Amino acid sequence: MRFSTLFTALAVVANGVTATDFSSSSITSALSLTAANHYGAPIPPWETGHYPGWYYGQGTPPSGLLCLLEKLLCELLELFPFCLQCPKPPHTPPEYTLTFYNQTCATQAASYMTYGLVDTVADCEAMCNSVAGCTFVNSYHDVNGKNGSTLLTCSLFSTCQTAASNDNCGGQTQPDGSVDFIINSDGYCKKTPTA
Repeated sequence: MRFSTLFTALAVVANGVTATDFSSSSITSALSLTAANHYGAPIPPWETGHYPGWYYGQGTPPSGLLCLLEKLLCELLELFPFCLQCPKPPHTPPEYTLTFYNQTCATQAASYMTYGLVDTVADCEAMCNSVAGCTFVNSYHDVNGKNGSTLLTCSLFSTCQTAASNDNCGGQTQPDGSVDFIINSDGYCKKTPTA
């Protein structure tokens, strides 16, 4: 990993980015956003110990997550096509079909690809558009902690799902003693998978 971090650092510098723009840990984090580790989220959201792999939105990213709207990070990721890429506006937006709406459980399926946090359903769809093979998004509020969060969880899958696959209903005890629960779970199937 040292060689790839050094190579990345050299590539960043060669592209005019100063060394102060990226720390070695942020470069290492960016390089870990690959399909091999589910783009930074190797444990699916329905299993104990899970954590999101990325954040895509306009707000301040949650602690420890890379924001896929930061220009310099996006330029870095473009140097490594095997990594998760920042969403780009499509020439023709893919069409999505709503498969379920406002459920209190989230999708749990073997075709899980990754998950992160987003501000809106449109942001979740944009993430699916940027991941090869993504066909289905499940956006929902995972209310975990006494203060809650305005962010949506955005899970991506390679096959379309229906409400029948919604087995993740929360119920996990949180560090603050509260028990999480899921609301506003929506599923959208893309008519044509991302190439």
